[in-house]
Amino acid sequence: MEKRDTIRQEVRHRRSEINALHQHEQSLLLCKKLINQQVLKNIKKIAIYLANDGELNTQPFINWCWENNIAVYLPVIHPFSKGNLLFLHYTETSALIKNKYGILEPKLDVRHIITVANLDIIFTPLVAFDRYGNRLGMGGGFYDRTLATWYAQYKQNQQTKPLPIGLAHDCQKVEKIPCEIWDIPLLKIITPTTSYHFDI
Repeated sequence: MEKRDTIRQEVRHRRSEINALHQHEQSLLLCKKLINQQVLKNIKKIAIYLANDGELNTQPFINWCWENNIAVYLPVIHPFSKGNLLFLHYTETSALIKNKYGILEPKLDVRHIITVANLDIIFTPLVAFDRYGNRLGMGGGFYDRTLATWYAQYKQNQQTKPLPIGLAHDCQKVEKIPCEIWDIPLLKIITPTTSYHFDI
């Protein structure tokens, strides 16, 4: 665990040193790379997140999704089930509030919830990733729990939704992440310059 915390600190520091202009340029490059991905053809519903702590700004891509009639959902911390996420429909008029981590999320409304299995793609945040597709988050395990059912089905060779795709700056790649048994690797991670595909 100590090694994982060290990686988190180092990569978050790298990310924090990216200036505003470079952040903006990289976010636009990421958006361009995302809209050219073959996996985005004919999709209808995605989950994504709003940038925090130096993450790439996802709003340009969200705007493109809205313009192309792709429904967008954002994660909301589950109010009763500790460590779990709900996904709520996000539109230009959605009311946003800050959660306990200071991250903006839609105001909880059960009418706007979608089940994970009904999403086509989940774009996940991450702190670091390695060349094997391992993902290191902030340590809360929210996305590992969210993707656990998908991963179990995937390992049984079942074609299942949603496809999880990690988004990151290029500087967030590290040599090797020490893994725990609950960690869920990703099939695909996209940075502003590179699309990584992993055999997990």
